[in-house]
Amino acid sequence: MPGMHHDAAAPSASGWQWTEDASLFFGFNDQERKFRDFRTWESQNWLMVDGAHRAGRGTFHATAMTSLEPFTLKKIGSPQVFQTGETFHSAPLKDYQHPHDLIMGLGADYTSSVGAMTYVLGADLVGSPALGPTAFMHRPSAYGNPQVPLSHHFLDSTHITPGVIRAGLGARGIGLEGSWFHGREPDERRTDIDLGALDSYSLRLSWARGAWSAQASGARLKLPEAITPYDADRLTGSVSYTDSRRRIAAWTFAFGQNREIHGNFEAYLFEAAIRAPRSVVYTRAESADKDILDAGFHPRGVFHRHRHSQVGALTVGYLFNLLETKAGVFGVGADATGYEVPQNLQDSYGAPSSYHVFVHYSLRGPGW
Repeated sequence: MPGMHHDAAAPSASGWQWTEDASLFFGFNDQERKFRDFRTWESQNWLMVDGAHRAGRGTFHATAMTSLEPFTLKKIGSPQVFQTGETFHSAPLKDYQHPHDLIMGLGADYTSSVGAMTYVLGADLVGSPALGPTAFMHRPSAYGNPQVPLSHHFLDSTHITPGVIRAGLGARGIGLEGSWFHGREPDERRTDIDLGALDSYSLRLSWARGAWSAQASGARLKLPEAITPYDADRLTGSVSYTDSRRRIAAWTFAFGQNREIHGNFEAYLFEAAIRAPRSVVYTRAESADKDILDAGFHPRGVFHRHRHSQVGALTVGYLFNLLETKAGVFGVGADATGYEVPQNLQDSYGAPSSYHVFVHYSLRGPGW
């Protein structure tokens, strides 16, 4: 259940129990589209530390997460056909995935159980409210894929929210969580913390049993986008399966909808990781309703319905583990993505495609 468990298990004795995880991609990114090709060397990366300590009748958890993407990606971000979300030089990003902030997570919570019921109360200087599925970088079904989903800003973009208070309860695999948080997306300065009023809220219902998990969530977001001075709603739902004993070791299906003043935009995602000896085959299929043609600054009181562009993307990739050591897993990989282009974007995009060739380091490997 998202938010109701930790990678670091409850310690059985006094003292801290620490769990570390990290992932680093370095490689060549080639994005091909009509009039505008992009080629660059870049690195997507993150490092996370989770600590657990017995406290009274429960467990205290502290989590910190960082990324060097402000320094290993261009300031505008990583080229990616049809990607949208956030801004650069006060203009909406198009065909770029923004760098993640230097501080991706910093928070703590306390978990306690009374009978079959588990309670959690937490706060984050930077963290994830109770909204959406597990963030893509932590989903087993996305393991090995360096590219951010086109549905990221429909599903899990709030995973680096500056300012979160959250609480939840769960029993017999069913969890209910709520959160109060700052609704504005992070700004273009990737090395600071964009604190503000706790003005948004969310609710998530989740279920987990064995290899299966599911969630449904919704949020009211206060002025989420700098270029559009209006509130928005987000609805998400997802089902996931993770079982290391099977060849199709992990898969996720997810749906997200952003309800904005300019219209309702929605996205669908399916991704899977398929095990093979010393390697992983990964795939991702998406259909995302993109606001590309009309995105831009809108003063309050001035708005119009935006044109919808339903784009499709299919990625197939392969990651081979060259070396497995106590220090982590080192591998090499490559992938290719083809796109379905809606009629209203064909003149400007043509028949785009994208490719990655990379080396990959993971501290803990697939984790399933």
